[in-house]
Amino acid sequence: MNGLLLLIICLALLVCGYIFYGGYLCKQWGVGESKEETPAHTMEDGVDYVPAKAPVLMGHHFSSIAGAGPITGPISAAGLGFGWLACTLWIIIGGIFFGGVHDFGALVASVRHGGKSIGEIISANMSVRAKRLFIIFSYLTLILVVAAFASIVATTFGATYDEAGVLDKVASTANAQVAMVSILFIVIAIVFGFCVYRKNAPMLVASVIGVVAIVAIIAVGINFHPIYLSQKTWMWIVGLYIAIASVTPVWILLQPRDYLSSFLLYAMLGLAFIAVVVAHPSMSSMPVLNTAGNTTPVFPVLFTTIACGAISGFHSLVSSGTTSKQLDKETDAKPIAYGGMLLECVLAIMTLVAVAYAYKFNAENPDAALKGATAIFGGGIAGMITGGNTASTAYHVLYTLLVLTYSAFCLTSLDTATRLARFMFQEYWIDSTKGETIDNVSGYKKFLANPYVATIITVVLGVLLGLNGYAKIWALFGSANQLLAGIGLLAVAAWLGNAGKNNKMIIFPMIFMIIVTVSSLCINTIKQFKIIGGQVADTAADWGTWVQAIVGILLVVLAIVLAIEGVQTIMKANKKNA
Repeated sequence: MNGLLLLIICLALLVCGYIFYGGYLCKQWGVGESKEETPAHTMEDGVDYVPAKAPVLMGHHFSSIAGAGPITGPISAAGLGFGWLACTLWIIIGGIFFGGVHDFGALVASVRHGGKSIGEIISANMSVRAKRLFIIFSYLTLILVVAAFASIVATTFGATYDEAGVLDKVASTANAQVAMVSILFIVIAIVFGFCVYRKNAPMLVASVIGVVAIVAIIAVGINFHPIYLSQKTWMWIVGLYIAIASVTPVWILLQPRDYLSSFLLYAMLGLAFIAVVVAHPSMSSMPVLNTAGNTTPVFPVLFTTIACGAISGFHSLVSSGTTSKQLDKETDAKPIAYGGMLLECVLAIMTLVAVAYAYKFNAENPDAALKGATAIFGGGIAGMITGGNTASTAYHVLYTLLVLTYSAFCLTSLDTATRLARFMFQEYWIDSTKGETIDNVSGYKKFLANPYVATIITVVLGVLLGLNGYAKIWALFGSANQLLAGIGLLAVAAWLGNAGKNNKMIIFPMIFMIIVTVSSLCINTIKQFKIIGGQVADTAADWGTWVQAIVGILLVVLAIVLAIEGVQTIMKANKKNA
């Protein structure tokens, strides 16, 4: 299969999915029929609830949900031996019928519940107990996201030192360049937000100037990058940054930075498309379905490895956590949530083509192999455009731009994940069914629901875990994230049922994702207990092994409890509406 032909076929399928299936969902859920204003207007507070124009919100939403996921997922799946066709089928089918429905449904449900989170939707449609179980699970998942993405960003920025602790400036140059550009990017985002939201600068003019500024800071960062700090130092700096960013009004940093980040994203997608057109590499360097003799089971591993790019539970937290609070018009929900998910599918397919090119390049150039997610994607795309000339200036500039974009994604997702975790922590202490709000609670609830307290606790936990080995329990993330997707679908199905609307398109994806995650958790938990029992050769049990085993059991129990309660709610609603 030719990579260009594969991309064209996938683009056609995704466009058809957006037009026809996306339109079907709008009709079934009554999207756009209500004349009421969105929560961004009715609850505007200048901090979290702030209306944003569709292009601006699209930039925030897509940058937040994408992160590194649609790049690392397909690369990891290919590394496990799964073939290009198996990955492609899951990305396309998952994106149109699973992920798009999940993201779109979560956003619409949140808007109909005053911009509240999935946890509050569960509370309103199922029970307070179910809400608290969901929030505990979601918060722990978000802490893992904060730890991982903070570590990724710090590693991307961090300088390289030799065994004697002496700085290797040559090896650290690329990281210093990315760090410098990222710092300058935050500065121009703040200026952009001030000009647009406080000085009412025309969006078109501001956007053109913003794009020019991005080009300028990339040029500055490549030629002037004096900051060389260790990965550990960057971890604490990143922690301070996300602590400030998560409580700062969204118009100052989150909206403008994510909007400007979207131009980097579009540039990256454009470069990737040009690369595929120029090189149109064969997919033959990858197996079609599965590598011969591969012992890794396609089910359930493929469906937990490729999350972003097909369906990811983190997306429901973004849709119901930040995006719903900024949605200007309900009709914007389809292009932002459903369209954003399908755009992520495009990025995942392009990543698969980059993997195929990188594998072929590695076979022909063993001394200059493209290894690791960043090198495979960035090096693969840059290599396709420059004809494999990794020593050229064009290759270096393109590679730096792609790594910068990758880093910008991680920073965006990191900022959003911290804000979402803060929301979750605050909501846990509030019982909305009794009329409680952050403003009217007292005692310990008032202290713990304080946004600054919630943020500090979240950041400290995330940074400490990132410094002390989040990778030891990262294996839980794939299953936990997909379980989150199943529960998100469950919440949307319960709401649709109670609202008397069609929820049949939710049921199969919900059941499938819950079965996938429970199966994956059982497999991983059994493996951890075998390690603890000394049944796995050359593998010693540590704290991460015990955490994976214990948390794995708790997550399975959580999934079963919530599934039972959700099914009961849906059945009652179906009887009521029959």
